[in-house]
Amino acid sequence: MIKKILGALLLVVSVGASPVMASEGGHPWDVAPVKINDQAALQNGAKLFVNYCMNCHSASLLRYNNLTQIGLTEDQIVENLMFTGKKVGDKMTIAMGHNDAKLWFGAAPPDLSLMARAKAENLGQPGTDYIYTYLRTFYRDKSRDLGWNNLVFPNAGMPNPLWERQGPVEVTFTDVHEVEKEDGTKEWRETISKVDTAGYKSVVSDKVLTDFKGHASSHAEITYLDKEKQAQYDKDMADLTAFMGWMAEPQQEFRKTLGIWVLAFLFIFFGVMWQLNKSYWKHVK
Repeated sequence: MIKKILGALLLVVSVGASPVMASEGGHPWDVAPVKINDQAALQNGAKLFVNYCMNCHSASLLRYNNLTQIGLTEDQIVENLMFTGKKVGDKMTIAMGHNDAKLWFGAAPPDLSLMARAKAENLGQPGTDYIYTYLRTFYRDKSRDLGWNNLVFPNAGMPNPLWERQGPVEVTFTDVHEVEKEDGTKEWRETISKVDTAGYKSVVSDKVLTDFKGHASSHAEITYLDKEKQAQYDKDMADLTAFMGWMAEPQQEFRKTLGIWVLAFLFIFFGVMWQLNKSYWKHVK
């Protein structure tokens, strides 16, 4: 009986640890280099969030005084992160109404309180990977009304609020597809297009793939032209992502620590029960 229980527990652990491919069929997510317990990173992320994200997005499930959990005092919060005369115990909401936002943007910008959890793949990549990749794959697109596009979320209904920090970027699209010729036969072609820093797209290569045995595919790669700016931008986006990951579940570090203690208790308790079971049944033939 005990062997069956151990086998079941091992099965649950192995299933929970099995990786699942995230964003299948779309742009791959980068692994976000975030540390939820790094208070300096969380404080920088909070500053970026308030200054760049809260123009349109709210975080209504969080109160300003919750930021004391990342090492800030209430005076620091009021002085550096509050600009509308709110009280430190108020929720992190914005002045823009839902109906106005829908009228101006076509859809109201979502509340970001739980975005990191909402974007998490089931048993796969965490939502922080999605956010980190999304923030770093904006590019100019003259075909869009807002002038911007995104590789992770194509045709996203928002511009890039961090474009000055990001610096100039180019995007290269590689598309492998099958086309039908005039005589009815088919051939495989590889088309490479590039979007320049101004947002104009042009075809730079279109060639026939002879003896191609693969399948249709598309790939996009973003290139930062200012490498020095890119390094700082990547760090800032990691900090912003870490803050959004913390915001989605402020008690997650405590939850993980508590989980370790609970498992340790269950392990010790199992050992005691094992010995008690042996002692109880030792005289039974």
